[in-house]
Amino acid sequence: MAEYCVTGGTGLIAAHLVKTLLEQGHIVRTTVRDPGDVRKVGFLLEFNGADQRLKIMKADLMVEGSFDEAVQGVDGVFHTASPVVETLIDPSIKGTLNVLSSCSKASSVKRVVLTSSCSSIRYRDDANQVFHLNESHWSDPEYCKRHNLWYAYAKTLAEKEAWRMAEQSGMDLVVVNPSFVVGPLLSPQPTSSLLLVLDLIKGARGEYPNMTIGFVHIGSVAHWSQILEMLRAKYPLYPFENKCSNQEGDNTPHSMDTTKIIKLGFLPFKTLDQMFDDCIRSFQEKGFL
Repeated sequence: MAEYCVTGGTGLIAAHLVKTLLEQGHIVRTTVRDPGDVRKVGFLLEFNGADQRLKIMKADLMVEGSFDEAVQGVDGVFHTASPVVETLIDPSIKGTLNVLSSCSKASSVKRVVLTSSCSSIRYRDDANQVFHLNESHWSDPEYCKRHNLWYAYAKTLAEKEAWRMAEQSGMDLVVVNPSFVVGPLLSPQPTSSLLLVLDLIKGARGEYPNMTIGFVHIGSVAHWSQILEMLRAKYPLYPFENKCSNQEGDNTPHSMDTTKIIKLGFLPFKTLDQMFDDCIRSFQEKGFL
């Protein structure tokens, strides 16, 4: 029976990974900053198989060697945790390198999978072009800095450093760029991308992002104005945001090449409305809507 480590276990991607790995019969370790905070981590212990095959471990992305114990002896590592805070770039790079350093010291680790949602998506300074993006495209760091796209900037630098480190150490590294992640909420409170979605549905932000973006499970891309128009038609009782942000640089028209992941056996893509329906239904079930 294989054993895996998933970093940042309370995050959206990580929680779904932990749940799926347990359902498949694997032994799972997941890292959080405070394993004793039952309000945040308790839901993980409710997954099927968690009582026998899940271990929640303490680790801090900013502390070198913090992940040594968590990855020692496991077959593979899924690194999803990210400490990025706006213009604070170094933590994202340092956190990624700390995790990979621990993995390189663990001879049992056969593969490391890194999620890097904005590093090679669309942030490039080629005006008036519609991009068809694939794995060869990278965000332009100077473009990101010029338009204050610090999350994308940090993710880009962190992934470049990850590939450099993997090449030096001989590590088997796989990077997945899921772009914007929307789906059913597993944790008690929405965070990150789901918190943004909930705020836009409730009209709590004052404006929606001027952003054209791809979504996990979706082969196409859409601007937030298109998404909110679709959702208003289906859920007319919610006070969706109406005003678009004037932030520039994040709305470049593009498409995404999903050929590679399809050839690897990825399940059929969902439609945009199916994905948001799943998300909104989970908000309703948990009492957020």
